[in-house]
Amino acid sequence: MTLQEQTSAMIVGIDIGGTKTHLRAEPFGGGAARDLVLPSGEWRVREWGQHAARLLGLVTQLLDGASAIAIGIGAHGCDSAEECMTYQNEFASRSQVPLKVVNDAELMPLALNLPEQIGVVAGTGSIAVCRRATGELLTAGGWGWVVGDEGSAASLVREAVRAVAHHFDRGGARGEPLVEAILDTLKVPAIPRLGSVLAGTLTAAEVGHHATVVFEAADAGSTLADHVIRDGGRTLANLVALLNDRGAAATAAVAGGSVIASQPRLWNSFVKGLSDLTADSINPHLFTGKPVEGACRLAINILENSRASETNFALPRR
Repeated sequence: MTLQEQTSAMIVGIDIGGTKTHLRAEPFGGGAARDLVLPSGEWRVREWGQHAARLLGLVTQLLDGASAIAIGIGAHGCDSAEECMTYQNEFASRSQVPLKVVNDAELMPLALNLPEQIGVVAGTGSIAVCRRATGELLTAGGWGWVVGDEGSAASLVREAVRAVAHHFDRGGARGEPLVEAILDTLKVPAIPRLGSVLAGTLTAAEVGHHATVVFEAADAGSTLADHVIRDGGRTLANLVALLNDRGAAATAAVAGGSVIASQPRLWNSFVKGLSDLTADSINPHLFTGKPVEGACRLAINILENSRASETNFALPRR
C-alpha cells in the first residue's frame, strides 16, 4: 500500500448497543478519527440481511468517499458464536471488506488489549461474556430485568423495591431513606401498590431510570440501599465466577457500562465479590472509555492476522 493509499484508507469500528450505535473511522496511516453516533432504533431492524445493509450504508456515509480496509463490529444481541457468524455472513455477502462480528461486551477487553478475557456490562442491563481461544463464546446473565441482569440499573431498582417491601413486612416504618426514595421516584400512590407499580413499568430503560435514587439513598445512610448495592455487585461478580467455572480460563475481567463506571459503590462491591468468589485469580479492570475503541482494535487485529493491509479493499457504494 502506498503512502497516499495509507492516508485515505480507514479502519472502521462499530459499537451497536441496545440504546445507541457508535461508528468510528480512523485513518490507517494516522490522523483524525470520524465519529457517527445515533439511536439504534433509528436504523436497526430484526432481519439480519436488512440490518447489515443499513449498517453498511451508515459506514459509507461516515467514510464520505474514503475506503475501508477492515471493519470490527460489536453487536448487542449477538449472544452466541453462531449468531455472530450469521450476522458476519450477511455482511460478507454485501461487501468485500474484511470484517468480524463479536458480542458488544467483548469490546471492552479488546479496548484494553486483553483479548480472550471476560467482559462485563453493567448498564441498563448486564451480561458477562468471554471468547475462548477456540472461538467459543461463553455468556452468563443477560436474561432481562424481570429475572436477572444482576447489578444493572434495572435490577438494582427491582431489588430496591423488594427490600422496601420486606422492610414493611418486618414492621418497618416510613422515614428510611431508600423507602422514601422508592415511594417518591415510582410515584407509589399507597404502600400496598408498590409491587403493582413496578410490574406496570414495561421496559428495562424505564425501570433503570430510577437507579440513581438507590445510590443517593445509600449516600444518605440507608442500610437497605447499601445492602442492595453490595448484593448487586456480588451477583454481578458471580457471573464472572460462573464463566470461570465453565472453562473461561480468564485472568482478567473488564467491567464497564453506564452504572458501574459512574457509581464507585457498585464497582467496589464488584471488586470485593470477585476477590471472594475467585480467590483473587481474576483481576478486575474498570473500563471508562468508549466501547467503539475495542471495535477499532478488532479491526486492527483483522489486518494484523490476515495481513490485509497489503491490499486496499473498497467499500461498495450505495
